Amino acid sequence: MHPIDYLLGLASTDMGIDLGTANTLVCIPDEGIVLFEPSVVAVKTGTNKILLNGNAVGQTAKAMLEKAPGSISVIRPMKNGVIADFDITEAMLKYFILKVHKRKWGVRPRVVIAIPSGITAVEKRAVVNSAERAGAREVFLISEPKAAAIGAGLPVGEPVASMIVDIGGGTTEVAIISLGDIFTHQSLRVAGDHMDEAIVQFIRRTYSLDIGLRTAENIKIEVGSAYPLEEEISVEVRGRDAVAGLPRAITITSEEIREALQTTMESILDAIKKTLEKASPELASDLLGSGLVMVGGGVMLRGFDKLVAEETGLPVKIADDPITAVARGTGILLEYIDLYKDVLWDKELES
Repeated sequence: MHPIDYLLGLASTDMGIDLGTANTLVCIPDEGIVLFEPSVVAVKTGTNKILLNGNAVGQTAKAMLEKAPGSISVIRPMKNGVIADFDITEAMLKYFILKVHKRKWGVRPRVVIAIPSGITAVEKRAVVNSAERAGAREVFLISEPKAAAIGAGLPVGEPVASMIVDIGGGTTEVAIISLGDIFTHQSLRVAGDHMDEAIVQFIRRTYSLDIGLRTAENIKIEVGSAYPLEEEISVEVRGRDAVAGLPRAITITSEEIREALQTTMESILDAIKKTLEKASPELASDLLGSGLVMVGGGVMLRGFDKLVAEETGLPVKIADDPITAVARGTGILLEYIDLYKDVLWDKELES
């Protein structure tokens, strides 16, 4: 490490960021996850002015989703893993960076940001520019599958296959990694948010009941499953009658929600199988022993690991604390930056 970098590191709080569609997580080496907030911002409609003196970000803003009057716009600036609203993303990143960094002696932090493996150079540049304008001294990008695999403790630098399935809010990332790089991968813009939307459509189609995405997310958490349960469960759902326009409640079962999620599950399984089909024979042989590891909020769906194991014939493990795996991976990369930077950094933006 260059002496100047060492001194600047002492004067700043360098951080790894999982900039997700649903949530943003920040990890600091030796401290772990220090921030876990929804990727949501509330502004005055028609402007980029953040409400509550610039504090309507994260959990505070999420509480306003689908409940705000016309004078307030509640925005999720990330869409399918990429920046959909540059100005709002920049403001959100600035808020999170300042919240964690607290401007030690005015020295700006180095930042490692995990991004989907399937995004374009233009989309990558938008992430870098946004982070730099938000206050980062230096920005490194790392693909989410690599960060997730490192965070899950897989031997990514060794000549063996490590397979990771990362199901987030906006994207599903499937990759086989060997010798520090991705051998083959699939990046699918179908994930947790898509599950919520499928539940909304199913309930409207089946019961003529309109519900919001927040309610759909709660249903997914309460009774959602990818595989038949030993004992099926149910939950009361409240919404607005699509015909009469009045409040109404129904009871819905885990079996019905499994039906609602079937198409989404099939899309994710197809991406996993396509990735396996592109593995070399030797890497495929490795996977029969090592199996695959699942991370991300989407893998918390009951029985998801059982479904994947049944469909692929491989051993399947859900990583410890799967929601934070990507963020923890960025923190490890930052901690051992000199060891990893030549092998793992995405260099597409260096020209």
